[in-house]
Amino acid sequence: MAKRRPSGDGMVRKRDDGRWEGRIVVGHKENGGPIFRYLYAATQKELTAKLRQNIDAYQGVDLSERSGMTFGAWLDRWLDERMTGAIRNHTLDGYRQSIKNHVKPYLGQKPLAKITPDDLRSLYDRLLERGRIGRHSGCGPGLAPTTVHGIHTILHHALKAATEEGLLPANPADKVVPPKVSNQPKGILNNAQLDTLMATIRKDELWHDFFYTELTTGLRRGELCGLRWEDFDSETGTLNVCRTIRVGKGGARTAGDTKTFAGTRAILLPHSTARLLRERKASALTEWIFPDPLRPERPTDPNSAYRQLKKLLAEAGLPNIRFHDLRHTFATHALAGGVDAKTLSGILGHTKASFTLDTYAHVTGDMQRHAAKIVGGFIADIL
Repeated sequence: MAKRRPSGDGMVRKRDDGRWEGRIVVGHKENGGPIFRYLYAATQKELTAKLRQNIDAYQGVDLSERSGMTFGAWLDRWLDERMTGAIRNHTLDGYRQSIKNHVKPYLGQKPLAKITPDDLRSLYDRLLERGRIGRHSGCGPGLAPTTVHGIHTILHHALKAATEEGLLPANPADKVVPPKVSNQPKGILNNAQLDTLMATIRKDELWHDFFYTELTTGLRRGELCGLRWEDFDSETGTLNVCRTIRVGKGGARTAGDTKTFAGTRAILLPHSTARLLRERKASALTEWIFPDPLRPERPTDPNSAYRQLKKLLAEAGLPNIRFHDLRHTFATHALAGGVDAKTLSGILGHTKASFTLDTYAHVTGDMQRHAAKIVGGFIADIL
């Protein structure tokens, strides 16, 4: 039986066409035979440099025959075998869509083992310039940096898994800097603006309870739409947040798990909100706390809630903020009012209190300055 050649072993020869060819062992087949990677150069010196670089890269690496699959085939396998069941179906569908629309058309047919950092950089540049699918009013031909950054995150995880399975010597995404994501300022309503919005929603009998609950709990839009009466304990004034409503193709509404594990939580409602829900429950005709006004057997459509907010903001003459900014408004005023970050983190359903602190650093900075004044005055009195 022939001796098994170690990975990194190589050879050099001059071809009949005058070019120099080199090959190195990068892995082994199931029968023990070597898997080669071939390199070409115009001169022996140039080839020697390439060989040295690749021998170092593949030293100690033993790829399998599956490393010859295409990048697209690996991404499909990664999604099916590693991601299915590991992430929520809604997130998985988003991964599949991004890969189908933005990765496979450019790199799907390239062998997985030959994907390089330059391939990924070129892909991101192309997507930023002209990666948008379809036309959208007010949008250019390129994808937003945030979207491309998200695609990089997906590919980084997929290539890391390929490295762990011995299909790549190293993760090429490690050497790529994704587009920088600019953090847009949050649209937070100040005290006067919040009073104006409250006055406006009081005039809307159909939507008042919905938006009042949002402004006093900071729930995510889908979480608010997904509340059922079984989630509300009228005696203790406690609300269990355990599902979210998502809108799929054709407007179909489905109830699913909350965004994160920490998103499933029980929160103690303010007295005014608990009283509002008790009164609402007395005349409820459906299982949903906030049913669809036209079809009460279904929950409120999150998209309808978004559109209604825009109408209310326009009527009140307020800035055109996002629905999620109502959540930011709640959190900001809660922190400024003295609610500690750990407690607020639990109310909002954040996984870690540190995320809450990072997200609302603009408020906690003011709180720290206020605390410094209090402590400074206290120490001065003692001294």
